[in-house]
Amino acid sequence: MWAMPPPGLLVLCLVLQALLGSASQPPNIVLIFADDLGFGDLASYGHPTSTTPNLDKMAAAGLRFTDFYSSSPVCSPSRAALLTGRYQTRSGVYPGVFYPGSRGGLPLAEVTVAEVLKGRGYATAMVGKWHLGLGPNGTFLPTHQGFDHYLGVPYSHDQGPCQNLTCFPPDTPCYGACDQGVVSVPLLLNQSIIEQPVSFPRLQPHYNTFAQDFITACAKRKQPFLLYYASHHTHYPQFGSKEYVGRSSRGPFGDALLEFDGSVGHILQALQDAGVGQNSLVFFTSDNGPETMRMSRGGSSGLLKCGKGTTYEGGMREPAVAYWPGRIAPGVTHELASTLDILPTVAAVAGAPLPNVTLDGYDLSPLLFGSGKSPRQTMFYYPPSPSQLLGVFAVRYGKYKAHFFTQGAFHSGMTPDLTCQGLTPLKAHEPPLLFDLESDPAENYSLLTGSVVGPELLAVLKEVQLQKALFDERMDFGESQLARGSDPSLEPCCTPRCSPKPSCCSCTSPS
Repeated sequence: MWAMPPPGLLVLCLVLQALLGSASQPPNIVLIFADDLGFGDLASYGHPTSTTPNLDKMAAAGLRFTDFYSSSPVCSPSRAALLTGRYQTRSGVYPGVFYPGSRGGLPLAEVTVAEVLKGRGYATAMVGKWHLGLGPNGTFLPTHQGFDHYLGVPYSHDQGPCQNLTCFPPDTPCYGACDQGVVSVPLLLNQSIIEQPVSFPRLQPHYNTFAQDFITACAKRKQPFLLYYASHHTHYPQFGSKEYVGRSSRGPFGDALLEFDGSVGHILQALQDAGVGQNSLVFFTSDNGPETMRMSRGGSSGLLKCGKGTTYEGGMREPAVAYWPGRIAPGVTHELASTLDILPTVAAVAGAPLPNVTLDGYDLSPLLFGSGKSPRQTMFYYPPSPSQLLGVFAVRYGKYKAHFFTQGAFHSGMTPDLTCQGLTPLKAHEPPLLFDLESDPAENYSLLTGSVVGPELLAVLKEVQLQKALFDERMDFGESQLARGSDPSLEPCCTPRCSPKPSCCSCTSPS
């Protein structure tokens, strides 16, 4: 009778299996990105009324992260970092986010994870929210950034009139207000508008079919693929299809979260049906923390401080799961990791060379496959509007986090904690606020408030000050893409020569 191998040998077998698999047939990569989902929003992260069975399955059977970070507390910068492995300051995706008429976008000189994998023979597709610019004639859309196929909305669904954003029963307006005076939100297939305004309550099934068809086609060709699914859920205002509205005990936010979870389940099932589930790395996380100014419609950061727009933990620490049946052992890790690490990790797993640029991410494959720890020892926190003068606002070093500057954000309003709210001004801290995130993840008790500071904390303080100084000195700020401004003529319109704009920009989907 065969005996079970010792734990060390079992780990070695898993690592060798992963390496051999990537040598013969590169693994498929699926990146799943939620929108404004907080650290405390999932059942697997402790929320008592969220219903997320598919994400729970991933968390139970995969590697669940407790200390995983986005690069920014707002949308466009965090998406740029996810795709490039570089802080948004390098690519110029700051300050803030792109708008329908923005002149700028993610520079074409930046190398995305899609471009890295295409060099390895991968097919690439994106579905969902892009939010990295359109530019003249769609210059910055995904099909110019390494993606073969794209179905989605080029920016946030509240960046346009959302009177059409209706829930079930039909003609019932969704709660909340959106931007007026700009074109209605379009649905794009590659670079062509196929519907404007898009009907969001009927959108998710189209996304699911697009993802399934892409997976099936690649599997039939035996071609490795990258699928980047960037959901609109759970960004405010929430919406849902008839199948999901009213099903969650958490209300409209819970319904939207449940629909997102349903799409995750659809993708996992598509991988299994296509026979590629055992050779597919699925990575899930979110772009930034919850928009607490929306109260119960804005998500939850759990026990973490503040939310979207701030450099407190609630703004940038995210739920994250790496899932690969048979390759990644189930478990929970407290190691540091970030969206910045996805590109170098995926490149290593796929056997693709790294781009010849400065990267801010690390290869996490030793952590994923159980052969080592995360190489990341630090995390640097930029606000939505970074500046070379101030540099990073906060530094995490091991279990410690130092705030050199703090500032509230309107996105994090409506909480009892006044430090989170938008009218709380920028404040410099000398010495910095210093927290032990293992014993105080809510950042309540600064370790440097007493009159006597021991030698251990003095050493920590000296080290975080050094790390900030070195990082700020070495950071090369790219030209701000947001500073290029906006031009109403660049707003996407399915009938570009119609009048009067923007109300005439309306086209019905042929389907």
